[in-house]
Amino acid sequence: MRLIARYLLVVSFFCIAALAQEKPLTQAEYVRMLYAIQKTPATKAELIDALRRRGIDFVVTDGIRGLTRSKGANDDELKRALEEAERRRQNPAAVKLPTELEVTGIIEKTRKKTLEAVEEMPDFVVKQQIQRSAAYAGTGNFRNLDKLVVAVSYRSSGEETYRLLSKNGAIQQSAEAKGSYEEAGGTSSTGEFVTMLATIFKPESDAEFSPVQTDLVRGRETVIFDFSVARDKAKQQVVSGGPGEFTQSTITGMKGRVWIDRKEYRVLKVESEATEIPEGFPIRTARRTIDYDWTTIADEKYLLPLVSDVRLTFREKSSVYETRNLIRFTNYQKFGTEIIIGPEDSEPVKEGKP
Repeated sequence: MRLIARYLLVVSFFCIAALAQEKPLTQAEYVRMLYAIQKTPATKAELIDALRRRGIDFVVTDGIRGLTRSKGANDDELKRALEEAERRRQNPAAVKLPTELEVTGIIEKTRKKTLEAVEEMPDFVVKQQIQRSAAYAGTGNFRNLDKLVVAVSYRSSGEETYRLLSKNGAIQQSAEAKGSYEEAGGTSSTGEFVTMLATIFKPESDAEFSPVQTDLVRGRETVIFDFSVARDKAKQQVVSGGPGEFTQSTITGMKGRVWIDRKEYRVLKVESEATEIPEGFPIRTARRTIDYDWTTIADEKYLLPLVSDVRLTFREKSSVYETRNLIRFTNYQKFGTEIIIGPEDSEPVKEGKP
């Protein structure tokens, strides 16, 4: 699993009794904390934590959503936390966390199903539509840089090969397949299909899991777990540099959250962040969110990536920049099928399920 950036491109539990004593956020309290972010950006993390820990007692209207976008610098994590809180408000029965014994069962069943799915993954091809953008870190004001269309071939051995089909609508002539789409320059990523989930759940990773809340993902009841994997076990590679540039790489750990289907014991969503990045390494943060959904390949259903959001931050002189790759996976087909450019590839890449 690799994250590559062109440097110049721009199981512990919460105390249930303590949680029960905290009242949900009122609308007035939420708005007050939202406005505080503009004066003290660091309070954004406190608001996100409060949304996830306490929930809300008010209806999330379009007005509240608009205010969240404007006062919260259009921060995606904040927007997701608000929507999660709204779903829990609408379905309070689903908020109850599983018992410690149930948690152990959920993790072990998910581990078993995830690793079985890795072994049973077929050879396939898929099209990636990738919108790349950049911003000053923390502002959320991303400026579109380019749009790529990439053909990916996946082999059951775990090998991934990438072929750049177009850049900003211009057809690319190179037929050479590579380990990533780094020939386009800028930020690229790999490992969305099985590598990340395998790293989290394989026994030798010694991942630590902690249940934090429940949620609905596309109508499915899920339990959300925090997780962490140490650097010497995760061995996630982050690379700074690109074609024709000085390249540096480092190995990191990872932490984040997984949304586990409470009935099917499959991961429907994962948020991951690189940890233990060495001081002085050009890339300061590397985060990725992947949403999974069921798709059919050769009349069989598989749980595969739907959308991935990859973000890297790095310092350039006195400024800190953030790059974003919003990746949509489309046209999953059996291996050997030709991936072609279509009219849909001229449309902007958007978040969420189509």
